[in-house]
Amino acid sequence: MRKYFQFDELGTNYRTEIIAGLTTFLSMAYILFVNPFTLSLGAVKDFPDELRIDQGAVFVATALAAAYGSILMGVLARYPIALAPGMGLSAFFAFTVVLHMGIPWQTALAGVFVSGIIFTILSLTGIREKIIDAIPIELKYAVSAGIGLFITFIGLQNAGIIVNNDATLVGLSDLKDGNTLLAIFGLFITVVLMVKKVNGGVFYGMVITAVVGMIFGLIEVPKQIVGAIPDISPTFGVAIEHLPDIFSWKMLGVVLTFFIVDFFDATGTLLAVANQSGLLKNNKLPRADKALLVDATAVMVGAVFGTSTTTSYIESSAGVAAGGRSGFSAVVTGILFLLALFFSPLLSVITAPVTAPALIIVGVLMASSIGKIDWEKFEVAVPAFFTLIMMPLSYSIATGIAVGFIFYPITMLLKGRGKDVHPLLYVLFVVFICYFVFLRE
Repeated sequence: MRKYFQFDELGTNYRTEIIAGLTTFLSMAYILFVNPFTLSLGAVKDFPDELRIDQGAVFVATALAAAYGSILMGVLARYPIALAPGMGLSAFFAFTVVLHMGIPWQTALAGVFVSGIIFTILSLTGIREKIIDAIPIELKYAVSAGIGLFITFIGLQNAGIIVNNDATLVGLSDLKDGNTLLAIFGLFITVVLMVKKVNGGVFYGMVITAVVGMIFGLIEVPKQIVGAIPDISPTFGVAIEHLPDIFSWKMLGVVLTFFIVDFFDATGTLLAVANQSGLLKNNKLPRADKALLVDATAVMVGAVFGTSTTTSYIESSAGVAAGGRSGFSAVVTGILFLLALFFSPLLSVITAPVTAPALIIVGVLMASSIGKIDWEKFEVAVPAFFTLIMMPLSYSIATGIAVGFIFYPITMLLKGRGKDVHPLLYVLFVVFICYFVFLRE
């Protein structure tokens, strides 16, 4: 096993890799509780219960998808990169597709599955590089940052910090509610942990917030910590059953958004973590085809289990910082996700004030790519800015992407740089025009 994972060549050992795998798990363990709460629209009180996805089933699906993706990434691609359902796409799934667009979660899961099929085909055929080259880097950064702003906005709403205001659409609450104060406390604690570079800061922040909430009677104390694994049958296989429901203009836009966001997010994460761990050779990623194939199949497997898009996690960088260099650390992370299946009773303490700080901090991390956009070039700044701002203001990731991809060819043509725009961008221009004509009702 040491030889297969190249311990000697990479200068690592079992102890270091196990610690790295544990560090990565603690850094991303929050997704086990945030994902079910988000996908079930737990923070939306007036949403009909019969239309909600089952939280227990999503908890199991999240753990299984993360275990599958992480273990396969470690064994096949041999990278210290773990996978789990992505927070940005979970928010898109719940708040845009299900809540805003009114698409049943069953059909949304089918859309995730189809996006995984597309991703797999592109990974196998090598078209991935062509698409990456076609999309301007500024729009890639803008999409990631825009999702960060959107997630933060959702977190602030869930915390009760930002509320409805009839005069200005949104405004600051009076901050006197107990749950809002708990969320603010949780945000403060999480910020302290992150600034101090505590591994798993987001996860520990949730734990501390939940404990304080129970002490002050804002959260009901669970009767047990370890329990039976919840029933996954409410979500398992539903994506396959509802494949016939995706043939509509609405779902075309949804599938395209799932694909585009995961495609670039996965690629960017792989490059970033590989570079950090010293695995990037001559600006090329060894075994990139295997890594992307794992990421692609994890999307389909996760959808079959019953969760939103599974993708590579930038939190894997925490494990790399702890010394992880081989795929063995990713295997360790995957095994820990399987063990986590027995802690489902803790779902009852994961309320909106507990998850809100995690959403806000993840948004902060994703928004960091704003600084990589060349704001001095107005023809680039306009589409990037509209991509950023339209996501939270329209409450739709898809709308932000569509507006940005529409404006980019226009501003480039006006600047006299039409030849610098890849032909695929003109195709996407037409696609997104159709998106607004046929998808928006």
